[in-house]
Order: sequence, then structure tokens, then C-alpha cells
Amino acid sequence: MRLSTRNQLDGTVLSVTRGEAMAVVRVRLDGGDEITSSITRDAVEDLGIGEGSVVKVLIKSTEVTLGVE
Repeated sequence: MRLSTRNQLDGTVLSVTRGEAMAVVRVRLDGGDEITSSITRDAVEDLGIGEGSVVKVLIKSTEVTLGVE
């Protein structure tokens, strides 16, 4: 996957907390730091994100998104 987003960090999902419409995904970055992202429940299901999933954290000035291959 090639993206224009320059801030791309590799990590592993620690937990997914599902709410009514949104989910909070906690990710441990390869360097040991942790970051969270709020994404829709549909996105969690569409991307197949769960505990242990390897993800790429994409950071833009207005949002944080996740990508998987």
C-alpha cells in the first residue's frame, strides 16, 4: 500500500473497545509507545482489526487513521 501520508508508524493492536457507533483502538507502536484511535465500528469490522492485529498508524494534522494490508 502506498499512501501520501508521511507520518506512518507500525504497531500492534492491544485492544478494541466497541461503543454504539465508534470503537477505540489502542495500539502499541514498534518503539514501545502506545497510541489510541477512534474509528467507526464498521471500519473495525471491514478491516478485520482485533487484538494482535498488525496495523500502520497514519497521522495527519486533523486526524489519526489506521491501515492494514
